[in-house]
Amino acid sequence: MKIILAPMEGVVDHLMRDMLTQVGGFDLCVTEFIRVVATQLPDKVFYRMCPELHNEGYTSTGVKVKVQLLGQDPYWLAQNAQRAIALGSHGVDLNFGCPAKTVNKSKGGAVLLQYPETLYDIVKAVRDAVPSEHEVTAKVRLGYEDTSLAIENAQAIESAGASSLVVHARTKTDGYRPPAYWPWIAKIKANTTIPLIANGEIWSQKDALACIEQSHTSDIMLGRGALALPNLAAAIKFGHKPYEWHEVKSLLVDYTGYEIYSEKGLYFPNRIKQWFSYLKKQYPEAQEMFMTLRRMKDADEIVKVLSA
Repeated sequence: MKIILAPMEGVVDHLMRDMLTQVGGFDLCVTEFIRVVATQLPDKVFYRMCPELHNEGYTSTGVKVKVQLLGQDPYWLAQNAQRAIALGSHGVDLNFGCPAKTVNKSKGGAVLLQYPETLYDIVKAVRDAVPSEHEVTAKVRLGYEDTSLAIENAQAIESAGASSLVVHARTKTDGYRPPAYWPWIAKIKANTTIPLIANGEIWSQKDALACIEQSHTSDIMLGRGALALPNLAAAIKFGHKPYEWHEVKSLLVDYTGYEIYSEKGLYFPNRIKQWFSYLKKQYPEAQEMFMTLRRMKDADEIVKVLSA
């Protein structure tokens, strides 16, 4: 089984990737998307979104990191894919799944699932531009408003030469509302030969096993579930016991080692509060503690609460 850490925009940055891969169980990480319009992006953009490129494209624990691109122009996506590879990315991933309105209004992400021929053109251009020894992969949803093009979209991506395909088992209209329709991935598999990775609503080892059974796949991608249960990947792959709350608190304290300052203020307090929004799904204790932390802006003050 291969377990991939999902590219969650504004959430799973290089610091979170490093923390979660230290916990273990992941085989690959995909970056937050890099938006491509009609230009060759400067190297600093790739390094900002994927600092692991300074380490030959690996996290500190040796997990490979792949740059993800989002856009609609085949030529410019191909040019920027070449640059990502040259800088050390372990392949290139193409985002056809983002449901954000601002992204879709600009004809990026899930909105492209209405146009199988566009998906083909983009994947083909990137595949032709990237050396054959490097993977070109894609991430999709089951469709934009419905699933009517789910199989055709996957076939277009396969025909264009993609190495593998992650399928988030919901449409853009479904958003993140449960359930995820894992059997639809099995339908896609029955009509393609491209390796598929299942994604969506995997919160536990039990969910992972059900997803694998219903999707007829062996590989999965974890997103929100890995933030709600930090050792979810290891629990699924190695049978590790899910972290207890005191272990999660210890991990949160360790996270202070990643404290940095951004243009918008202190990084650590804001990111810890964001992380709590996911932890509350698995740990009742997180809800109570969040009520204490939510107004705090000082990192030392937050650490005192976490360490109590």
